Amino acid sequence: MSKIAIIGSGIAGLFSAIKLANHGHKVVIITKQRVKDSSTNWAQGGIAGILDKTNSKAKAAHIQDTLQSGDGLCNEAVVRDVIERAADCINELVSIGVKFEKNQDGDFKLAKEGGHSERRILHAKDATGREIERALSEAAKLHSNITLMKNTLAVDLIQRHHGEPQSGVCGVWCFDQTTKQVITLSADAVIIATGGVGQLWAKTTNPSVATGDGVAMAHRCGAAVKDMAFIQFHPTALAIENGRPFLITEALRGEGGVILDLGGLNLWKEHCEQSLTFDTEPPLPEKYSFTLAFSELGSMATRDIVARAIDQNLKQTGAKHAFLVTSHLDRNMLETSFPNMQSHLDKYQLRLGYDDLPISPAAHYIVGGLDVDDFGRPRTTDGIGIIEHLYAIGEVACTGMHGANRLASNSLLEAVVFADKAARHIIDNPPETVKHELPAWRADGLNILTEHSPIVNDLTMLKDTMSSEVGIVRNNQRLNRAARRIKLLEKEINIIWKSSIPSRQIVELRNLIQVANLVIEDALNRSENRGLHYNTDLI
Repeated sequence: MSKIAIIGSGIAGLFSAIKLANHGHKVVIITKQRVKDSSTNWAQGGIAGILDKTNSKAKAAHIQDTLQSGDGLCNEAVVRDVIERAADCINELVSIGVKFEKNQDGDFKLAKEGGHSERRILHAKDATGREIERALSEAAKLHSNITLMKNTLAVDLIQRHHGEPQSGVCGVWCFDQTTKQVITLSADAVIIATGGVGQLWAKTTNPSVATGDGVAMAHRCGAAVKDMAFIQFHPTALAIENGRPFLITEALRGEGGVILDLGGLNLWKEHCEQSLTFDTEPPLPEKYSFTLAFSELGSMATRDIVARAIDQNLKQTGAKHAFLVTSHLDRNMLETSFPNMQSHLDKYQLRLGYDDLPISPAAHYIVGGLDVDDFGRPRTTDGIGIIEHLYAIGEVACTGMHGANRLASNSLLEAVVFADKAARHIIDNPPETVKHELPAWRADGLNILTEHSPIVNDLTMLKDTMSSEVGIVRNNQRLNRAARRIKLLEKEINIIWKSSIPSRQIVELRNLIQVANLVIEDALNRSENRGLHYNTDLI
């Protein structure tokens, strides 16, 4: 059987690993930190899907909501295929041990989030990603065909014939963060499942490992990228000064949470007090939300619309944050449904159902990524073919599922479906075994980089530039300024890179700079505003 290297330990990487291992393949999972340090583990919302395969009406509605959210740029064939496969893949997750929440009748308790017209999201209270990660990682750790390489950073892919992308890959150079040595890992096929790029921005809901490694590595060996300008900023990240942005799940708005600015909040509270005086029904807060000026769906509009609404409101009012209001909702329901969130809010003496939560948008998800085919194989930059023996699944890949804006809770679904498709393709088409000796890492014998201070400063400069110039609302002048700054930074980092063996800091910064260039280049090349890309020069 084949030896498969999987870079990344989120839902996509683990699900494909288990499937391949069950068919006798030897799998090595390379993870930068611990298995649980992935975006999957941080996902609060859930996984969208129709479990009744005969319910064509429900599947059609899910398809329509996805296409509408994608603002005309979804690949409809991919959308239909993923939603059609949802039941089988979700049931497989359940069989592995994922425990989604059920109601008193024993049926799965379904949630609703922004952009969804119906309740179709399976969840494990407000810690769905953690539950999925728990079940998959436990299954992987017990499997005799799976080896886990923790604290190991993938540095670059090894091509079968250097400089010829279509010849494919045959392994990975990895940096062992414990021994500080570069490992040459041979593999008959490589699956990239490295997640997102959120660490490009100063405020992000992503874990520290989300540094665009997979996109950068694959692009360096000839893989094409697509739709890199489409960066989803989650509209409701907890905005606490000096605190890390904490994602407030969209399911809270699905249960009735409302976004208000300070003016709307004060007006609503004033009218609530008047209703008490005159013994009338207190008004609901939604009618006071500034988001209604952007969409009739108000707080339940898609993420691109809500994030832009908040961004514009903050700029106009000079406020640091808006508010997510839940005091009008049933407190027992909130306590039962969102224990993970309340646990985090406890750190700041905030309570669901009582306090108005300060929120502002934060970088959350890259809709674009490596341009892949129906099996997750990256296409080549020359447009001629695909890179053999290489697959990309999960957030790192652009499959056409999300179009210009990802619909909430479709990401875990897409990840598990394409993990299944990539694994099945390898099983049905076993890759050619690597028999030749692989080349050693190019930096053998060079001194270890010791000047970490400049690298920290360069990373701060990169994040500040992307946050101020390449955010939710853009213009050509700011995009070009960002391009110039990052090109200068790239030159400096390349000097360090060529004279040093890897460290995690320099590897990640090198990758982030490369991805930043790709994001800016795509944004400048776009001639219209769609979904997550909004350029005021194109209005």
